[in-house]
Amino acid sequence: MASVRHVVAPGSTAKVDFNSMRAPVGYVPGLGRGASGFTTRSDVGPSKVSMPTEGEPGPAPGPAAAAKPKAKEENDAEDDNKFDEFMGSDSALLAGTTGEYDRDDKEADDVWEAVDTFMDGRRRDRREARLKDEIEKYRAENPKITEQFADLKRKLGQVSESEWEAIPEIGDRTIKNKQRRFESFVPVPDTLLAAAAAEKQTSTAQPGDETSGYATTDLTAVGQGRETVIRLNLDRMGDSVTGQTVVDPKGYLTDMKSIKISSDAEISDIKKARLLLKSVTSTNPRHAPGWIAAARLEELAGKSTQARLLLAKGCENCPTSDDVWLENARMQANPDNAKAVLARGVAAIPNSIKIWLQAARLETDEAAKARVLRRALERIPSSVRLWKAAVELASEDDARILLARAVECCPQHVELWLAFARLESYEAARRILNKARQQIPTDASIWITAAKLEEAHGNAAMVPKIIDRSIASLTANSVVIDREAWLKEAEAAERATPPMTATCRAIVTAVVDLGVEAEDRKRTWMADADEALRRGSVHTARAILGRARTAFPGKKSIWRREAQLEKAHGTPESLDAVLQEAVKYCPRAQVLWLMAAKEKWVGGDVPAARHILKLAFDANPESEDIWLAAFKLEFENQEPQRARIILSKARGEGDARTPASSTQRVWMKSAMVERELGDAVEERRLLVEAIKRFPYFDKLYLMLGQLEERQGNMVGAQAAYQMGLGRCSSSVALWKSIAHTFESSGAVAKARAKLEQGRQKNPRSQQLWLAAVRMELRAGMPKAADALLAKALQECPTSGVLNAEAIALAPRPQRKSKSTEALKRCNDDPHIIAAVAQLFWNDRKVDKARSWFSRAVLLDPDNGDFWALYYKFEAEQVQQVPPRSTPEAVAAVVAKCVAAEPRHGERWQAVSKALQNSHKTTEQVLMLVVDGLSGDGT
Repeated sequence: MASVRHVVAPGSTAKVDFNSMRAPVGYVPGLGRGASGFTTRSDVGPSKVSMPTEGEPGPAPGPAAAAKPKAKEENDAEDDNKFDEFMGSDSALLAGTTGEYDRDDKEADDVWEAVDTFMDGRRRDRREARLKDEIEKYRAENPKITEQFADLKRKLGQVSESEWEAIPEIGDRTIKNKQRRFESFVPVPDTLLAAAAAEKQTSTAQPGDETSGYATTDLTAVGQGRETVIRLNLDRMGDSVTGQTVVDPKGYLTDMKSIKISSDAEISDIKKARLLLKSVTSTNPRHAPGWIAAARLEELAGKSTQARLLLAKGCENCPTSDDVWLENARMQANPDNAKAVLARGVAAIPNSIKIWLQAARLETDEAAKARVLRRALERIPSSVRLWKAAVELASEDDARILLARAVECCPQHVELWLAFARLESYEAARRILNKARQQIPTDASIWITAAKLEEAHGNAAMVPKIIDRSIASLTANSVVIDREAWLKEAEAAERATPPMTATCRAIVTAVVDLGVEAEDRKRTWMADADEALRRGSVHTARAILGRARTAFPGKKSIWRREAQLEKAHGTPESLDAVLQEAVKYCPRAQVLWLMAAKEKWVGGDVPAARHILKLAFDANPESEDIWLAAFKLEFENQEPQRARIILSKARGEGDARTPASSTQRVWMKSAMVERELGDAVEERRLLVEAIKRFPYFDKLYLMLGQLEERQGNMVGAQAAYQMGLGRCSSSVALWKSIAHTFESSGAVAKARAKLEQGRQKNPRSQQLWLAAVRMELRAGMPKAADALLAKALQECPTSGVLNAEAIALAPRPQRKSKSTEALKRCNDDPHIIAAVAQLFWNDRKVDKARSWFSRAVLLDPDNGDFWALYYKFEAEQVQQVPPRSTPEAVAAVVAKCVAAEPRHGERWQAVSKALQNSHKTTEQVLMLVVDGLSGDGT
């Protein structure tokens, strides 16, 4: 079968059919891709092109080889030239193909290019960041000269003229001048001296003198005359009558200094903005903001004249824009020019309120301002702003006339009506307000002003009627009554001068029920009263609570809140009246009876207090609190026998039925009375009987042990405490008391054992840990105390008393770090705060110490120890030279302490519960505690 040759013309895009072509010489299928199969011993040699040997005919040459037998050597040289290090020689297996770049080759190149792009993008950000860091590092290490001196160049603008003059001349510092080795000095010839004298002469000789034939000219005088002429010209131009000063001889240098030297970037931005705004004004010349922006740009660039020219063009193109006229007036350097501009603006826009007001502001005389405003009102009689400005400038009589005309021109404006009513008499004001209500029936402020008017003239009975009528009228006119807004009006009436309490009360009574559900009234009203009281509106809060107790007369919480309000902000009479009403509606509320009796007692009316308590007994016959209040009243007033009788009745000894008032507190108070009277036998009998009745009340065992200690029977005291611990093992006071008895007897080991046993029973008791630490300190073992304190802080890390003790026991250099750690553990503990305050006190940081002491008593006002420290600190600062506190501050601390009535505190209780101090007042106990403090408060 004859083979067919396919010839492809150069430049043709036809695809070559390799299957129809003749295989090359020595072609082995699959050899190029490694799929040549396997060989056996029967095969002759490897799978490669076999070369013919001598005498053996080789394969027939192809057509191309037959056609060009002489070009073999040239092709070999050409193949050597085409050799590539990466691709190799083109004369490879596929060298015989046509080598055209087809679609498959392009697709392969695109795939590989995408792969390269992806691999490059994975590390591009990291590579670019690294390159940027390297460039910045290089620039930081090798800065340019301009960058090194940039800050110094900026500071040159701040150099004064005297500093410039003080800069020395650098002179000639060239190498040739530096290398001078010696200087020679020779006599100066006479000719040189004569030449120098001729150069410095101040006069010249000219022919024509009468004596010598020559005339002399004084050069110095000529220079001075020229300077005088220049100065006269400057003065004449500066004093020009036309006002157009060309040169300011006095402020010329100052003006030069004030010129703003902008940077190249700012100048470029200004140029770009100028082009942009020029385009705006040229394309739309009727656009007023464009002219204003262009003028302000020129003003920013320091070209005020150009800015005024632009605004003048803006006024020509936009004569109806008041902003352009106002800006043009502002740009004028002379007030007269500004007035002229505004006059043209008024002529162009006669109804512009802004231009009229600005024209009035430019006037310096009050009469001229009023004249301008009246001319404006002739043009614009309905402008409220113009009327207000005119009224502010007028006298009272003129203002009354102006307002009469103003309410005619602006009948819907409330402020004008109210201002008119304030200037008139009572009857005239009533008529004016009635007219205002007819003109504006939907405004509430007119009604409220009418109510204030009636109250101010002593007609308080009309106030509630007016407020009720206002609510009805506004509702009829479809006005929504905003409860919160009306309550704010009530507070505003209370804060008026003088306070309009009747109006405030009437408003609250009228609107406090609006929009509140029946089941939410009590809670909402109490919250409203608290908010008003927080804002200082006492009368508003009183009115709200009054409405609440009217709606809920049987709620003792409302009566109690109102009583507290009257106690803090009212008078004793108002408080007594509230409490008298309270006990009528809530006779079973014991707290109200006790408050009423206490207020009478504090006021010094002991018989009235007894009467109130008698009424309380009738209403609550077996109330423990009332029995104890009656006992305290007699006991504190030095009536122990009456107190004994009251407590005997409360105990009900000998009665067939034990009354409900026979409680453990009543028995304890009975023993206290016998201790006060010094009857130890009766005291022991009462305590023993009370222990039988109430075996789990630990204070009875404490009182029995203290009785034994006072009589010197330490063994009996230990037995009493031990008996109490058998039934009240959780009582910390019993554990501390029994340990104290052993320590007093010299048995420190037993005391230590008891405290250890107490800590086992109460592992988290900070007081027991503190007692153990202090016992070790008293025994002279500070290391053991430190070890115990460390264990205590591990058991109770958030204990304020233990952390405060750690701060006090730490060496002085370590106290600051200890206090910092303690504040991190328990920031708001008052013991820590007081300890830190003492540190500031010792370091003489008075302001900080005062702040921290104030914070401590605020966190725990019931602790008397903090009040004693605070008083000691303030009293010491008064005695300093110069004083760093005042006697008023010391008195304020005492007053706050008396108001707080502290009952706790380690030092406070030790003093207040002593027998000799049982009837001391709070102030007296405070002074005794302060006397027991050392100089540093310990």
